[in-house]
Amino acid sequence: MRPVLVIIVAYLLGSIPFGYLIVRAKEGGDVRQTGSGGTGATNVSRRAGKAAGVLTLLLDALKGAAAVLIAMWVLSAGANRGAPAQASAAWCVAAAALAVMIGHIFPVWLKFRGGKGVATGVGVFLVLMPAVVGIAALVFVAIVLLTRYVSLGSIVAALSIPLLTLLQHKFVSPDSSFAPLMTVAVVGALLIVFAHRENVERLVMGRENKFR
Repeated sequence: MRPVLVIIVAYLLGSIPFGYLIVRAKEGGDVRQTGSGGTGATNVSRRAGKAAGVLTLLLDALKGAAAVLIAMWVLSAGANRGAPAQASAAWCVAAAALAVMIGHIFPVWLKFRGGKGVATGVGVFLVLMPAVVGIAALVFVAIVLLTRYVSLGSIVAALSIPLLTLLQHKFVSPDSSFAPLMTVAVVGALLIVFAHRENVERLVMGRENKFR
């Protein structure tokens, strides 16, 4: 019962639409009617200014990190009972990590139309694999500086995370929880790419907005 509650809490936490609420409070409108149609930091910046965008970024990342930390804390008691319990706890934490990202992308409060999952994913991965996030962040910055496309930087950085996770496990520090971590990395990256499907179409057509 405890793992199920952890996953539900993670989804509901992810569903809190900070970007939508910030724009609603400041502008009185729906941020999803602007730009890419998402509730994330980039779209909030376009609608309500960079300060609002930064606040959205921080809050979205915080809810991702919080969901994973809550799952780790709640499930830590069972993890002390031996290897099988530790493995089970690791998979439950992985499920909570994905649930918070799903909640952000498909929030129940906004009829399942939310953000792209990038900032929330950053919060998740910062807790689970901070070194990997650091390198992926450099990839993101490099792509954005070269192309001015935040969406392209987000997609490439997300897709780099599974590869970086594998390389870290193989050559830097083998992790006993590699399978759950790799699952989060792969499924999380695919969720982010799926959430950017309209951006991909605009990139291919040459109609994607550049970040100024």
